[in-house]
Amino acid sequence: MSERAFEEEEVEKARRRVLHGFVLAAAAMIPASALLAVSTQASTAPRQRGSARIDVRDHGARGDGMHDDTGAFQAAIDALPPEGGTVRVPPGTYLLDPMRSVRLRSRMHLAMEPDARLLARPNPAERAYVLSVHQVDDVEISGGRIVGDRNAHMAETGEWGHGVMIRGATRVTVRDIRISQCWGDGISIGGAKAEGGRIVPSRDVVIADVVCDGNRRQGLTVGRSRQVRVYRSEFINTGGTLPGCGIDVEPDAGDLAQGIRIEDCLVRGNRGAGIQLYRRVVDAAIRGCTIEENRGDGVLVIGAQDCVVSGNAIRRNGLAGVGVRRGARNILVDDNEFGGNRRNAGSAKAAAGKSQQARHVTVAAETESIRISGNRYAD
Repeated sequence: MSERAFEEEEVEKARRRVLHGFVLAAAAMIPASALLAVSTQASTAPRQRGSARIDVRDHGARGDGMHDDTGAFQAAIDALPPEGGTVRVPPGTYLLDPMRSVRLRSRMHLAMEPDARLLARPNPAERAYVLSVHQVDDVEISGGRIVGDRNAHMAETGEWGHGVMIRGATRVTVRDIRISQCWGDGISIGGAKAEGGRIVPSRDVVIADVVCDGNRRQGLTVGRSRQVRVYRSEFINTGGTLPGCGIDVEPDAGDLAQGIRIEDCLVRGNRGAGIQLYRRVVDAAIRGCTIEENRGDGVLVIGAQDCVVSGNAIRRNGLAGVGVRRGARNILVDDNEFGGNRRNAGSAKAAAGKSQQARHVTVAAETESIRISGNRYAD
């Protein structure tokens, strides 16, 4: 089977699963759109792990911002017993080498104090990650800050210098942390290749109460994954290389992003779209967010299927509030508040001859089942 045929088959399978859920909901007299909502009260409780507690300073970390503490962090993580536990990071500035990465293990919590700062050591690498969560389970990262090397990067190429890189991992929570000035993404979530080239997607990932500010490529990238939930977080001031989105849901070829929930977030001041849903995305919902002052569309949907954009404030974006492009299928845009969008389109010219809805929501040809209802519009 060709790669394209594989992708089309996987998308159709996912679509059938979602539509089957709609049928069951209708039989129970439950609104179908309710299936795409996940309460922001959903648990962000700690993942499973043992009770051991280890301090990075007990393994040689200095936290003075000058000494390379990468080895000390890794030694503390590797010292956890098989059942796992918590690695504590006290206040301080810890210089870490993204070319080596701090590699988290299964059943652990990296618990940073609010005044703990992980500082990326300047490097020339195209791919380098401060924290790596690779094919492990039950991981939690919380507290403190990660500051990337964007302002001191030693090369001009590459776009993969991430603060937190999650690949092929299951049951991961990242919460209460600020990630800024990364050469690539603040957080990147995706799949990993297993034996035989099979893709292992990340599953059950929660991003909660996080701020991603001033990163170069994306605040958050969601790639090949299942059940990624993003709550009460900020994705602001992204830009420097394309796509420059606050959040980009864009799985690589060979797999999907499915079951994505983005709720109660602020997405502001990004150079690209605020939130992009780009191909091979099935069953995504954007609810209760403020999406404003992005240079591109507030929400850009290209080739995604079975998605909901509902209950958001979408305003003062450079292009459309919501742009639905070629290949999009079964998209619901409802109960949003739109105002002041299309700032980059020449306001007087763009407004001429267009309805109020059309000035805020644009739907291209070669789309199917695009439903727009119950929105409120202001120029």
